[in-house]
Amino acid sequence: MSRYYKVLQTQRFDDYRYYHQSRINQTLHLISAVIFLVCYALLFKDPAMAGLVGWLAMLTRQTGHFFFEPNGYDHVNDVTNDYKEAVKVGYNQTRKIVLLTVWGLVPVALFAFPTLFGLFEAPASRMEFVRHVGVLWLAVGIGGGLFRVVQLFATQDVATGLIWAFKVLTDPLHNIALYWKSPLALLRGELIDPTIKNAAHWGAAADDEEAAHLT
Repeated sequence: MSRYYKVLQTQRFDDYRYYHQSRINQTLHLISAVIFLVCYALLFKDPAMAGLVGWLAMLTRQTGHFFFEPNGYDHVNDVTNDYKEAVKVGYNQTRKIVLLTVWGLVPVALFAFPTLFGLFEAPASRMEFVRHVGVLWLAVGIGGGLFRVVQLFATQDVATGLIWAFKVLTDPLHNIALYWKSPLALLRGELIDPTIKNAAHWGAAADDEEAAHLT
């Protein structure tokens, strides 16, 4: 198995077992994944709308993380929450809060400075204002991803950054494949995924101690 594929699988497996134990969170990720695919379809046709749709998808999945995922000590994986946050390659809770704060400040900044110092023409309607927000939200999303990739280049290595970027971009498809049964499990009253500890379907990723911290 290619080392890069193994690292990708390990990142996905750790993301799944550490941060997607809740069936509600999984279901919200499934919904978010479908919305993200709509965002991808709009990206080159209508970037402003893509930005609005993309952040709707982002808020849907972050709702699952912040409100439904178990916090505190992780008894399933026998690790502390601090450990999970420290080893996460992507956006941990602290980084997400910073990113979401920037996202929330965008409409405030545009309300205070409608042209954003000449970047836009003054909006002639509410819809134009909303579309300007969408453009900036798209920039925040892309910029946040690129910023983290560059950070990973500097703090780890180029391969880790590129693999994480590929993982993020393909997460919608992977989430659909992984969580399409979660709503049915939720309807059965299953709040926590009981298969978390079963790593057989992740191949060698679960057994690769060298890559185990690449989440």
